[in-house]
Amino acid sequence: MKKWKLAVVLLGCIFVLAGCSGQGSVPGEDPDAASVEDPDAYPDPNVSANGVEESGLIAANGHTSSYGMPRERKDGKVRSYLTGKWVDESIGDRRPVAVMLNNIEEAQPMSGVSAADIIYECVVERSITRLMGIFEDYDKQDKIGSVRSCRNYFVYYALELDAIYAHYGQSAYAVSLLEQDFVDNLSGLAGVGGIVYYRTSDRVAPHNAYASGKGINEGIRRMKYRTEYRNDYKGKFTFADDNETIVPNVDAFDAKVIKPGYFINEPWFEYKEEDGKYYRYQYGEPQIDDVNDEQLAVDNLILQYSSWEEVDDKGYLGFDCHAGGDMIYITKGKAEKGYWIRYDGDQGSVRYYDTEGHEIVVNQGKTWICIIQDTYGDKVEIS
Repeated sequence: MKKWKLAVVLLGCIFVLAGCSGQGSVPGEDPDAASVEDPDAYPDPNVSANGVEESGLIAANGHTSSYGMPRERKDGKVRSYLTGKWVDESIGDRRPVAVMLNNIEEAQPMSGVSAADIIYECVVERSITRLMGIFEDYDKQDKIGSVRSCRNYFVYYALELDAIYAHYGQSAYAVSLLEQDFVDNLSGLAGVGGIVYYRTSDRVAPHNAYASGKGINEGIRRMKYRTEYRNDYKGKFTFADDNETIVPNVDAFDAKVIKPGYFINEPWFEYKEEDGKYYRYQYGEPQIDDVNDEQLAVDNLILQYSSWEEVDDKGYLGFDCHAGGDMIYITKGKAEKGYWIRYDGDQGSVRYYDTEGHEIVVNQGKTWICIIQDTYGDKVEIS
């Protein structure tokens, strides 16, 4: 089996960290206005191959982009923004919750994470990865966690889904962002902390703080947060149709085993033909949710390459969440390269494009997004 060692090339994307470093972001700034060394490096997704301006964004596989388009509805159900599946309107119209999840070895196994519809993974200081689960239907979850502290770049990822952000503590670099009017968060150190979170006696602090669906809902009620998506929310993914399976076909290559290259937990994903899912491993063994004893598995993987920097001598990190860069979309045993663009500033979403400038159509189901430090792109292995 041929093994691909994939090093990132940012195609001229500048090193912009104002929105994701300790300096914070300026509300209302337009990160898409940042210049690139080569303005033709990324095809313009708004322009067709013959140079004609399109009324909507172009998507692959004969699809029209969902960007800013009304979602399908029928019989009291709506297309989920997170999975593309039909869900009850009471769930699909409600803002999701983004929960920071402890991923060090002492905190394994995790609880409730298999209920997340999207999982972000990114390194924090000392090369440890932290996860953030985006939960749509969380009401019946009694134990989610353990829950850990905020890093400001995770807040920007949560804003992509218009999610309410749940965390237990935060770095100093995240404080100014958390105080912005457009960030709704449930902090374990705030007044609602004792309502949203609880501690168990089976582990030592800080690895024993958990959230429950009941506590999250009560915290949202007490904080008087908006519970439905913003009227101008435009979504993150364009999904395949019902009974449609998308297999990457633009310069596609095999992707049965994926190693994101993180140093400490050394995770990998293995593809199973039987159900078309990627199963997660780390610390040398399957990653299990102890609530249901199931191994974590997803339908889609996205490797999102980002420029980064250390923002102080303690090793705190900053990541580019706005300027754009390379990405790899992986599903159904195949992968294709492309790039990502964030639209509409801090409260906007990243969208993904193939090398021909068409928005990638994502298979319905769960998605795992690995944020890859661009200078460590050669550590990624796909075979």
